[in-house]
Amino acid sequence: MTDLTLGITVDPSVRFGKPVIKGTRVPVDTVVARVASGMGVQEVAEEYGITERDVYNALNYAARRLAEEQIWVTA
Repeated sequence: MTDLTLGITVDPSVRFGKPVIKGTRVPVDTVVARVASGMGVQEVAEEYGITERDVYNALNYAARRLAEEQIWVTA
């Protein structure tokens, strides 16, 4: 198991190795999608039984991963 950033883990035996909120099976992409759809941080936390800090950690993790991504543009 790898702790990629505070509160986010990746373990091949949990959710097929998708990043999840530490100590849960709640995937980061699910949390981010819920916030993107307009749910509030508190709503997401309550719906999935996680803390508001967990929601912010998931958003931070996603932002960091996107910042690392290289996009190649071809003409």
